[in-house]
Amino acid sequence: MGNGTSIGKVRGLGSAHHGAHHWLLQRFTAVGNLVLMLWLVASFIMLPDMGYATLAKWLAQPVSATAMILLVISTFWHARLGLQVVIEDYVHNSGTKFGVITLLNLATIGGGAFAVISVARLALGGAA
Repeated sequence: MGNGTSIGKVRGLGSAHHGAHHWLLQRFTAVGNLVLMLWLVASFIMLPDMGYATLAKWLAQPVSATAMILLVISTFWHARLGLQVVIEDYVHNSGTKFGVITLLNLATIGGGAFAVISVARLALGGAA
């Protein structure tokens, strides 16, 4: 039944039902990035100078540290989601695709963890 026709080749292959979730996550992280970036720019404008001591003192405040950590997480998550779509669309070899997505995950998790630890160290006064 339909072995050689176009419909026969795609019958039963329906939607994977993952696109809407991925799309929604990307939009949520984009909105979060926008709000947190506006906060960051407004905070930087209100600081007297951009020296290390001033920024370390500002980042030692709980609200500033929490918002900065949320910004880091949201930014790295958003980047991972967007780059994953690019990889899935343009890398056709399944082995290569798996490898590149694995490297993407390692890079975003590693970069995000490094940034969160850096903010936490400044917030807790452990960095010199």
